[in-house]
Amino acid sequence: MVKKTSTQTSLSEFINSKPENGIKLYYQKHYLEKNKVENVYPFVKWAGGKRQLIPKIKPYIPKKFNNYLEPFVGGGAMLFYLLPDRAVIIDNNMELINCYEVIKKNAEELIESLKNYKYNKDYYYEIRALDQKLDVYNSLSNVEKAARTIFLNKTGYNGLYRVNSKGRFNVPFGRHKNPKICDKKNLKAVQKAIQNVEILHGSFEICLNYAKEDDFVYFDPPYYPLSDTALFTSYTKENFGKESQIQLYEVFKELDARGCKLLLSNSYCNFILDLYNEFKIITIRAKRAINSDSSKRGFINEVLIMN
Repeated sequence: MVKKTSTQTSLSEFINSKPENGIKLYYQKHYLEKNKVENVYPFVKWAGGKRQLIPKIKPYIPKKFNNYLEPFVGGGAMLFYLLPDRAVIIDNNMELINCYEVIKKNAEELIESLKNYKYNKDYYYEIRALDQKLDVYNSLSNVEKAARTIFLNKTGYNGLYRVNSKGRFNVPFGRHKNPKICDKKNLKAVQKAIQNVEILHGSFEICLNYAKEDDFVYFDPPYYPLSDTALFTSYTKENFGKESQIQLYEVFKELDARGCKLLLSNSYCNFILDLYNEFKIITIRAKRAINSDSSKRGFINEVLIMN
């Protein structure tokens, strides 16, 4: 728990003054109150991850709901914040879903595998190139594939996950002071947190097969780009463009008609505002952490959409 001091009058003020330490303490306080897992957080860094935005999103999370569904789970920041009793997580990235499945069933084996990895540029490119030959890559076990994915995420540039049109990982080597490739304590905490979570590989639409009245569904899709040069949707070899955004809107409407409790994050732009104009839209400020031009990293507007 966080104790008040003369210079720290509230947890909220501490978060605002020291974001990195503050968010971690915010998570710890919430988990201690939930009395389930002492501290658990995303095991990968994911572009667009919501870990830093949880305090801003929290007021719009329903107080009560049945099952929790997250069709674009990514790094799972919302999942690990809520720690729901029952959940379904979905993602179209097979490598990521494999990580969740391996952690749930074989965390100890994954931890032992990760201990063998080292932070070295030549070694990084050697491991990255394993998917250049399908016969070599397919010979890896699911544990070995998960360890590779986590290693590349921890040591690649800015924690990105990006693939080319052939589905091959193409993020360059990153410059890190001391990357924690094997976070044993958190991996074991993640394993405990997801024991009652159903893990599915597939497109977001399959949430329609599971969502029922009073379930809470949180959508955090690849954001609609604010400019032609802002496109970054290559988490899989399939892009998530305008047609996909419209299809997502149709799923959102269907779930609303079912009586689900909905929350969706996306870009603040005319296309998204017009698309969801019959729903409640809240504007929040978010920090853009990933951009090839450092001058364009900073705070921007995003939207939270709910029914």
